[in-house]
Amino acid sequence: MSRIQDNVRDRQKSMGFGNMAQPGPIEKPQNSTAATSRLLRYLYPFKVKLWAVFILVVLYSLLGLVGPWLMGVAIDRFVVEKNSSGLETVSLLMLLCYLLYNLFQLIAGWVMASVSQSALRQLSGDLFTHIQTLPVSYFDHHPAGGLMSRLTNDIDAINQAVSQNIIALLGSLLSLAGIIIAMLLLDLWLTVTALLVVPIMLFSTQFVARYTRKGFREYQKKLGEINSVMEESISGLKVIKAFRRNAEVIERFRVNNEQVYSAAVYANSYAMLLMPLTNVLGNLFVIVIAGFGGWIALKGLVSVGVIATFIMYGQNFIQPLRQLSTMYNTIQAALAGSERIFEILDIPSEVDLSKEIAPTTIGGRICFDRVTFAYENGAPVVRDMSFVADQGKTIALVGPTGAGKTTIINLLTRFYEINGGAITIDAQDIRDFGKARLRSRIGLVLQDTFLFSGTVMENIRFGRLNASYDECVHAAELAEADEFIRQLPKGYNTVLSERAGNLSQGQRQLLAITRVILANPDILILDEATSSVDTRTELRIQKALLTLMKGRTSFVIAHRLSTIRDADRVLVIDKGTIVEQGSHQELLEQKGMYSNLYLSQFKGQEI
Repeated sequence: MSRIQDNVRDRQKSMGFGNMAQPGPIEKPQNSTAATSRLLRYLYPFKVKLWAVFILVVLYSLLGLVGPWLMGVAIDRFVVEKNSSGLETVSLLMLLCYLLYNLFQLIAGWVMASVSQSALRQLSGDLFTHIQTLPVSYFDHHPAGGLMSRLTNDIDAINQAVSQNIIALLGSLLSLAGIIIAMLLLDLWLTVTALLVVPIMLFSTQFVARYTRKGFREYQKKLGEINSVMEESISGLKVIKAFRRNAEVIERFRVNNEQVYSAAVYANSYAMLLMPLTNVLGNLFVIVIAGFGGWIALKGLVSVGVIATFIMYGQNFIQPLRQLSTMYNTIQAALAGSERIFEILDIPSEVDLSKEIAPTTIGGRICFDRVTFAYENGAPVVRDMSFVADQGKTIALVGPTGAGKTTIINLLTRFYEINGGAITIDAQDIRDFGKARLRSRIGLVLQDTFLFSGTVMENIRFGRLNASYDECVHAAELAEADEFIRQLPKGYNTVLSERAGNLSQGQRQLLAITRVILANPDILILDEATSSVDTRTELRIQKALLTLMKGRTSFVIAHRLSTIRDADRVLVIDKGTIVEQGSHQELLEQKGMYSNLYLSQFKGQEI
């Protein structure tokens, strides 16, 4: 299969279809004018370089016309006349012409690459920066894969159009226009006769190119499917072996592999047809010029040098025509990609209408006063909720999945804004605090731990970038993480793989807790912080967390009810409301929902 894939890719590049890596039809922009206008804004700062590129393209396009003309002059004035006195000069001029042609083309490409990469660096930087400012609610309905596609595939499509095809398009148009003008100046009737072949060329190449593109799209689609099969099979190898499904997976791969083979043969066949067809039509162009030109030359209406010049112009006429249709699709794809990018850039950033109160410390008395919130209209997740968390106290939130526990935390951190009621800290509405300052005083340990690629020390310092080495080690000791860190190959300098795949889930959780300890927050939030560690480690972490929570207002979300026995108050949440509240012992004595949950976990054990 790999040999077929390589052949198809080579054919794609040679035929001008190398940019068609995405499956599906060629996507066109809804508003080409608006997309082009916004893209030009990123190119505007480089207008001087762009003018230089334009001048260089004009120059090498003119030089491409001068070379054939000089050859015609050499034939008429020196070869036919058998006069070699000036032939060397004309030959040197032709050599200089073609050297300058290639030199100017090289410089234009280099300058355009510099301009395009500078503009795309700014565009991708703006896109990435803007994504960081979007509200959390945006990511609820827009998966990361789609955003990654904007940052990679769409940017790459624009890159190909700007850095490669703009110059090629401009050069092709200038070459076509220049060749036609030069031919008209040399001989009107020979030009008209030659151009009669052009409609046949356009129709034939477009017909074959359409099926070639169709073949490549189908091939890329099937290739994507087989890549998904391979990725799933490798990622889920343990599951495959555990359920003894090796034969089924191999058969699925075989079927997909056969489909890739068929699609590749189809695409390759049409791709190989395009080049011979183009050559045949190009030869037809030359045959018409040579035949008709020879006939009128015998009648003394045109010179042999003019016919030779026409033949060279005819050969140079084919390539621009073949490129134009491909470049059109590339540019359309780039404009469609730019629309998707600008669509994200037009999304409003996270709004912070606070009064920018910036306390050095917070974390006193936290009050939820008749708070109501819904992620979507008509589906409230928190309903008229009221409770008070006194400074330095630990509040446990328990309840079934989907009850609204995590939503309470999201509202406290202002990841989402409440729809009704108020949340206050020391009688001050949290909407009066700057979001960044508010969050800087809140430590959050999520159930789904996320660690970044980099060293262990860099991940710990994410909690406080200016922390010293000793402070980081001390935080790790408090989180009971120092021991396992020192056992890693390079200790604190061990590089973590993507999403810390070279650590166990429990170790990742310990590092996340270390990160929060280092941040030294005023409010501590633990969302199932010990759910992924063994019982012995859990006890050690709880001991460290008790030290950390001392004097801090803390919220603990836990399904393991054994972890919240020492909480000052337990809030039992169900369907967005508080159905019970009190201490652990008080709730057990009430024999309500909390008691049932607790007893279901510890049935047969002493309470």
